[in-house]
Amino acid sequence: MTTKRKTHPRIGSNFEDFLRDEGRLEEATAVAIKRVLAWEIQRAMDSAGVSQAEMARRMKTSRAVVRRLLDDSDPSVTLATISRAALALGKQVRLKLAA
Repeated sequence: MTTKRKTHPRIGSNFEDFLRDEGRLEEATAVAIKRVLAWEIQRAMDSAGVSQAEMARRMKTSRAVVRRLLDDSDPSVTLATISRAALALGKQVRLKLAA
């Protein structure tokens, strides 16, 4: 006796395809990028011994902006803020579009 198995539409696809199908790829990508960025900035601050208050002073902004920059769940940081943070740490920002 042979049984017919229903094939699941997602079997064989990848997570990116799933997110695209659900309409959440853009949001997930933005959050992932922000998490990496926040982690890299925090790591650079730690290695330079820079506190959030000192970072705010160097960036000529408030500690709230620095906290938002380091909040890995808040993807709404501007390129200008990212650039100021990099300069405050003696770093530079490199962006590229990939296929």
